[in-house]
Amino acid sequence: MTGAGGLLRFLLRRERFALPWWLLGAALLVLIQSTQSQRLYDTPEALAQLRQTLGGNTAVIVMSGPTRLLESIGGEVVFEIFAFVAILVALMNMFLVGRHTRADEETGRAELIRSARLGRRAPLGAALLLAGVANLAVAVLVFAAAAGTGLPPSGSLLFGFAMAGVGVTFAGLTAVAAQVFENTRAVYGAVGLAIGAAYALRAAGDVGNEALSWMSPIGWGQRTFPYAGDRWWPLLVPAVATALLVAVAAALLERRDFGAGLVPPRPGRATASRALGSPLGLAWRLQRGTLIGWWFGLFLLGAAYGSIGDTIEQYIEDNPQVAEFLPGGASDVVDAYLALTVMVSALIAAAYGVTSAMRVRGEETSGRAEPVLATATSRAGWLASHLSVALVGSALVLAAIGLGEGLAYGLTVSDAGQIPRMVAVAFVYLPAVWLVIAAAVVGIGWLPRVAAALAWAAVGYCAVIAMFADSLDLPGWLQSASPFTHTPQAPLESVAAAPLLIMGAAVVAFVAAGYAGLRRRDVGY
Repeated sequence: MTGAGGLLRFLLRRERFALPWWLLGAALLVLIQSTQSQRLYDTPEALAQLRQTLGGNTAVIVMSGPTRLLESIGGEVVFEIFAFVAILVALMNMFLVGRHTRADEETGRAELIRSARLGRRAPLGAALLLAGVANLAVAVLVFAAAAGTGLPPSGSLLFGFAMAGVGVTFAGLTAVAAQVFENTRAVYGAVGLAIGAAYALRAAGDVGNEALSWMSPIGWGQRTFPYAGDRWWPLLVPAVATALLVAVAAALLERRDFGAGLVPPRPGRATASRALGSPLGLAWRLQRGTLIGWWFGLFLLGAAYGSIGDTIEQYIEDNPQVAEFLPGGASDVVDAYLALTVMVSALIAAAYGVTSAMRVRGEETSGRAEPVLATATSRAGWLASHLSVALVGSALVLAAIGLGEGLAYGLTVSDAGQIPRMVAVAFVYLPAVWLVIAAAVVGIGWLPRVAAALAWAAVGYCAVIAMFADSLDLPGWLQSASPFTHTPQAPLESVAAAPLLIMGAAVVAFVAAGYAGLRRRDVGY
């Protein structure tokens, strides 16, 4: 571990721009949920009515958590938001540890760092220490957001530590995966599957055998029951699990060669397939696994939303104050709910599009773009190949949203016609999603070093405007810059072609600008 302290300071400097956004996101989610819940359910009668409404709704329990949390207003906040913030914190830890272990080895940065006076375990130790600092910050910010909005301090403190417990567990799991697999994509894929499995096990345990929830790090955190009993002893489970995972990661580190993984990559074919003879075929091959994962994830999210569509009218009838958060209010509750859930899912589809488009920049900085461009492939053709995957892939994940939501909602109301209807509704957001992707292309062309930050800032801006513009009373001029503001809220509103065509024209202009910028700069910088 020689030199781990100095390396930790270096890693903190590297993360000084990205990490605060993760922390701010977690704190804002808790802050907004706590404020809204206390405003909506400000009497014991309102909370009791909510408990009665949600307590028997299996779909809501699957999405949120155990109904015991509904015993108090603080517990209701945890019920609504814990699982989603836990996923955010788990992803933060996955990227933190993966980026500073396996990704650094893959890019050659770790070899340069290890040429200094560092112990063999120092990079892994520094990455885990960084994750520990980040999770401590999560605990502090969640506590501040909850207690600062009037929730009991003791439960708020437990809430924060429970969230940090989820984070350190997935940090340890990522450290193990970084020793097992040889490339970063495999590490992220394995940990991403573990996050999905943790959510599924928690959901299955909440509606069935409770033992399943104890197999999930998310379930461990929820079963501390902040504000509904304040059980501290379940925090021992993530503490022990993290210690074991870190010990396993350290042991595996000693058993592998630098730059290699314990699981060797599968040898490729002696000759490439005909599909790999084009830049588009290569781009598809590089991104197909990611696209498949996003497709299934958003299909399941859409199905979860659609499964409770037939109960939303009763829910609003029992809790009429919730109608103010739906587009259109209580005039058409079901269509308002469907419009809101599709919009939220479309924002996630935009995040996929940015991830896919930024693969261009990853190939460029890793040096893998140079061998491709050394052939007869032009810069425009190379960029077009990856951009095509991003555009078509975002359309496919939007289709997955509509298919999942339409299928689940159609089953609950016995109407197969909901499937094509909801797929069409999802495609209404395609121009807005493509415009976010095109904005990322502009950054890649003209400001490559900050393109990722700008692209993700655009996604975050669109999310804040779409979800919280009315709650925060943001001015109209600030809202109008988001393409989602100009997208008709189908199926609640009729679809007008004009704003969609204007956004389509803007997509073409932005992509052309990105191409022009790429042609005028050096590759790899």
